[in-house]
Amino acid sequence: MSDLRTLFDAASALAGQSFAELAAAQGMQVPADLRRHKGWVGQLLEAALGASAGSQALQDFPELGVELKTIPLDARGRPLETTFVCTTPLTNVAGVNWEASNVRNKLQCVLWIPIDGRRSVALAERTVGTAFLWQPSEKQETQLKRDWQEHMDRIAMGEVEQITAHQGEVLQLRPKAANSRVLTEAIGPSGQLIQTLPRGFYLKTQFTWQIIRDTFGLDDS
Repeated sequence: MSDLRTLFDAASALAGQSFAELAAAQGMQVPADLRRHKGWVGQLLEAALGASAGSQALQDFPELGVELKTIPLDARGRPLETTFVCTTPLTNVAGVNWEASNVRNKLQCVLWIPIDGRRSVALAERTVGTAFLWQPSEKQETQLKRDWQEHMDRIAMGEVEQITAHQGEVLQLRPKAANSRVLTEAIGPSGQLIQTLPRGFYLKTQFTWQIIRDTFGLDDS
């Protein structure tokens, strides 16, 4: 995409299209469900919009500084699940700071694409919603920075295995792995290296619901 307006117009043009229609245009097959294809919808929309970063630690549109995030909604327009931001460094974290973090990099400008997340609707028949652009307000960035710092401090102190998904006001840390056999190195309680599940940063649903409410002028009903 050559500029932000072109990208936003392309994303807006997807509104109302079914996954079957989008997949056909991209030459992709629609899976029966998402249980074994969790990232499929994101891959479909990345393909439709020409995202270039793939699995790299970059924004999806690095030339524009924009990250693409899909957000499954229920019948009332509320987020159905937390939003994955990026994987979490678990070693060599001394001296890392919020300003240079991948969380901040990924969230500095997000193109959100709401999607129908209702499981009662066949995947092929689910549709794309109205795209919108979002940049964190000063208050939101303060919340994100505070949670990120608390999580990173605990990782540095060797407490990664004591962090639960309940911690953090808007940003949670939790395991991010295909299965329990996928392990990585982390700092242990005595400073030694231990084996643990990879971790990822996720935006909590009450935070993304607030973003949607603010964007579309909705109340909290």
